[in-house]
Amino acid sequence: MKDSAKELLPDAIFLSLLHRKQIGRFPRLLHPITFNEKILRRSLRPDPRYGALTDKLAVRDYVKAKIGEKHLIPLISAPPLFTEAVFDQLPNAFVMKASHGSSFVKIVRDKSQYTFGHLQQMAAQWISTDFYKIARERHYREIPPRIFFETLLLDERGRIPADYKVHCFGERSGPPRMFIVVISDRFGSDTRGDVYDAQWNNLDVTIGDYPRSAAPQPRPHNLESILGTAALLSEDFDYVRVDLYAPNDDVYFGELTFTPGAGVVPMRPDRFDFEWGRFLT
Repeated sequence: MKDSAKELLPDAIFLSLLHRKQIGRFPRLLHPITFNEKILRRSLRPDPRYGALTDKLAVRDYVKAKIGEKHLIPLISAPPLFTEAVFDQLPNAFVMKASHGSSFVKIVRDKSQYTFGHLQQMAAQWISTDFYKIARERHYREIPPRIFFETLLLDERGRIPADYKVHCFGERSGPPRMFIVVISDRFGSDTRGDVYDAQWNNLDVTIGDYPRSAAPQPRPHNLESILGTAALLSEDFDYVRVDLYAPNDDVYFGELTFTPGAGVVPMRPDRFDFEWGRFLT
């Protein structure tokens, strides 16, 4: 389907066709059953809170109030415009991000290897991207595009820390039911995605295109802190994915995601799509 034709499709039809292409069946929009179907309907009918809490800059106030500033990655700069003067004042290592979409991340370990023009061109491309149009997640329309810069987190071996994506399903009483998708070497050449339950049992499931590791990863020393932090950040919602980093026994907030993959991400084996759908009430 050509891009120009896709832009003319109503959101529900666009996502239904994409769901059919990616998952292999048309979604039940009126009576969703699977996890992906329920996430897809969220994309079309977002909670009014989703916009501000998906905004990677605005959400920092929410996180600070819920769990404290120590869990926020230190913010270097959030300028109204990215200018050469801003570039000159940045430290030698940093991370450039955008507030209004997914995968707008540039790791800079050595600023001398980049020019302002190179990063400014990348930033301008991000700012001009209407992320809502990519997968029709409607709450993204409310997020003002901004460029900002954070401290570069590294683990004890000088590597980018793994990304802990904690899927939190609220229960009627007690703590949430949680599953952890660990994305390792995300910005390297051997990216892997492994799924664990809250007891760190490696589950025989793949989500999306990430291949699994050859062997389960060791249980993090601070797993309880990771799960406790995710539980606090998810307690106001029936479901949210809380992304965290945990280098050197610390726990840092990454983002809140209410519609992961817009509801069009394959889960293999397929039964997990139905199982997680039962958890999302």
